[in-house]
Amino acid sequence: MAIKSIQHKQHTFDISYEIVNPEAKVDIIVLHGWGSNKELMKQSFSKEMSGFRHIYIDLPGFGKSTCSMALTTADVARIVELLMIHMNASKDIIVGHSFGGKVALLLEPKVLVLLSSAGIYVTKSLKIQAKILLFKALKNLGFTKLRELFVAEDAKKLSEHMYQTFKNVVDEDYSDEFSKYEGKALVCWGKEDTATPLSSGEKIVSLIKDSEFVPYDGDHYFFMKYGNDVSQRIEKTFLETLGH
Repeated sequence: MAIKSIQHKQHTFDISYEIVNPEAKVDIIVLHGWGSNKELMKQSFSKEMSGFRHIYIDLPGFGKSTCSMALTTADVARIVELLMIHMNASKDIIVGHSFGGKVALLLEPKVLVLLSSAGIYVTKSLKIQAKILLFKALKNLGFTKLRELFVAEDAKKLSEHMYQTFKNVVDEDYSDEFSKYEGKALVCWGKEDTATPLSSGEKIVSLIKDSEFVPYDGDHYFFMKYGNDVSQRIEKTFLETLGH
C-alpha cells in the first residue's frame, strides 16, 4: 500500500492505493462504491487478470484516504485522474462499482466496466419522500441534530464533509454522460440488486452505443461471488478493442 498527496482546489487529499502485477503493461484501475474501500475490490479481483497492472484506489474519505472538503463526483474523478498521472497510468480499463461507476465514466477509459453502477435516477417511494419533507421542516425549525433519524444508512456517521459530498452525489442522473461515452462498455449487474435496480443497468446499456449487459444472480455485491467470470469477460472485452 502507498499514499500520495494530491492537490485539488487548494486542498490536500492523501490518497491510498495499491498496485498488483506492477510489471504488466496494460493498466486496470479499480474503483469501489460508496461506503466501501479498495480492500473489498482487491478481494474480488487481485488474483485474476494477471496480464494487467491492477491499481486499487481508496476514493477520498474512504478506506485510508482523506477528504478535507465537500466534493462532487467530478471532483473525485479529477483527484483520481491526478493520481493516475502521478503513476503514469493509462486509461485502458477502468472498473467502477456503484458510485465508483460514475467516477469511472467521467474518466473516459477505452474500456469501461460498470458493476451495478450508480448514475440512473430512481424515483423515491412515497415513504422516503415524506421522510425528506419532515426532515426539511424540522431542520427549518432548528432541529438539525435529528439528522441521524432521517438520513440514508449510507450517510449515517459521516463527517460533515462526507455528508455534504453524499448529498451532492446521491441523486445525480448521468443519463447524458452515459449516452456521450464513446468507448466500449461491459455492464454487469446483480439481478436481486435493491441499491441500484436491474432496470438501471438495462437503461445504461440502451444509452451506451457499444455495450454488453451481463446480469448475474446476486445483490449489489454480486461480483464478490463471480469475480472470476467477470474478470474473464473483462479480458475478452479488452482483447476485442485491440482488434478494432
